[in-house]
Amino acid sequence: MKKLILLAIIAATPAAAATGPFFSLANTNFVVSLGFLLFLAILLKFGVPGIITGMLDKRAAQIKADLDEARALREEAKAILASYERKKKEVQEQADRIVSSAKEEAAAAAEQAKIDLAASIARRLASAEERIASAEAGAVRAVREHAVTVAIAAAADVLAKQVTAVSAAASIDAAIKQVGAKLH
Repeated sequence: MKKLILLAIIAATPAAAATGPFFSLANTNFVVSLGFLLFLAILLKFGVPGIITGMLDKRAAQIKADLDEARALREEAKAILASYERKKKEVQEQADRIVSSAKEEAAAAAEQAKIDLAASIARRLASAEERIASAEAGAVRAVREHAVTVAIAAAADVLAKQVTAVSAAASIDAAIKQVGAKLH
């Protein structure tokens, strides 16, 4: 309290420069200084500095609590971010494995397709060769049959010119005997 009065007196030194006696109710500077000291006394009497200090302390505590909560939320956000980054990395690794597996399967399927295509070509080539051989055999058989037909026709023509009626009858009789001998 004494420090406050001393402070008020020091603050009132410009009022001492006024004309006339300072400690007079006619001096406005004295009245203002007296009113200010009275105002300070009332503030101290009702504990306003304590109330203001309490409010400031409460506000500081609230700010500190908000800061602590913000730090906790920040740490929680960092943990969640790290968790999501781990999950993202795991998902990326899984996607890479799936892609590499798909590539391997595609390469294996391509190799199998090449093998199947080669086997199909080999089968078709063998089938074509068999058809060619069959056609060749058919052509040879047709040529032989035609040659036999031509030879028979030529032989019949030659025999027809050389055989007389008597020799033809004898030849027919011999053939009938021969067939009769074989049937009995």
